[in-house]
Amino acid sequence: MTTTRPKKNLEVQRGDHTTIRYTASGPTTGPTLVLIHGWGVNRTDFDAITDHLPDNVRVLAIDLAEHGESRSTRNVWTIEEFALDVAAVLEAESTDTATVAGHSLGGAVAVEAARLLPDTISHVVALDALHYLGLFPAQSAEAVAAMRNLFRENFAEGVRGLVEGGSPAGTDETVKDAYFKRMVAVRQPAGLHAIEGLVDWDMDAVLRETKQPITVFAVRELTDQEAIDRYGDRFNIVLIDLGSHHFQVESPEGTAKLLTGVVESR
Repeated sequence: MTTTRPKKNLEVQRGDHTTIRYTASGPTTGPTLVLIHGWGVNRTDFDAITDHLPDNVRVLAIDLAEHGESRSTRNVWTIEEFALDVAAVLEAESTDTATVAGHSLGGAVAVEAARLLPDTISHVVALDALHYLGLFPAQSAEAVAAMRNLFRENFAEGVRGLVEGGSPAGTDETVKDAYFKRMVAVRQPAGLHAIEGLVDWDMDAVLRETKQPITVFAVRELTDQEAIDRYGDRFNIVLIDLGSHHFQVESPEGTAKLLTGVVESR
C-alpha cells in the first residue's frame, strides 16, 4: 500500500548567487537516491514517485537553479554548473554514497555530477535522457547555432518542438498542452541559457572521464536503434513503455519500481 512520506523542505546556499531548495525524506541511514528534474519543470515531478519507494531509501529531490523554488543571479548556466548545485546538496547532507537519477536535462546533470564526484556517486540513472542523438552527443557548430537561434527568436516554438519530440504517436493533446504550459513558463533568462548550456555540452567528452555505471530508461517509441548501437556498450539501455518523455509524471509507480531495482542492486 502506498503511503505519503513525511518530507522536509530544505535549502543550501551556493556563494552569494544561488539558493538551492530541495526535499528530503526517508532515514539518513538508508541508501540515498537523488532525483533531478528536467528542463523547465521542477522537483514536484517526483512527489508521487517518492511515495512509492521503499521506506528505507533516503530521497533527495532537487530544484535546479531558477527552477521551482530555487533562485540564482549567476551568469553561468552550463551543465557543470547545474551539477555543482547537486554537489552542494550532497555536501550539505553529508552524503557518502548515492545513486543519482535525472530526467531529460537532469540526466546530463547527473552524468556531470558523477564526473565531479567519483567517490560519492555510485550509479547514474537517466530517465529518457542521453540517447537522443540530435541533442546529447556533441553537435556541429551549425546545428548548435540553429537550435540556439530557434529558441532566441521564437522561444514558444522551440518549447513546442521539445514537447512534440517527446510525445509518442497518440499522446493526448491535452497532456502535451499541459507540459508545454509548464515548460514555456520557465523563468528567464535562465531558461534560455539552460537550453544553450545543454546544446553546448559535450557528453562524449564527459563520459570519457566518468567511470560509474549508467542505466538509461528510454521510451521505446522514442529510441532509435542507432543510439542503442552507439551507446549500448557504455549504457545499460532499458526500453520501457510507461508513457511519453515525461513518463515519470504519468507512471510514478512504474518509475519507482525501475528506480528501486537500481538502488537495491547497488
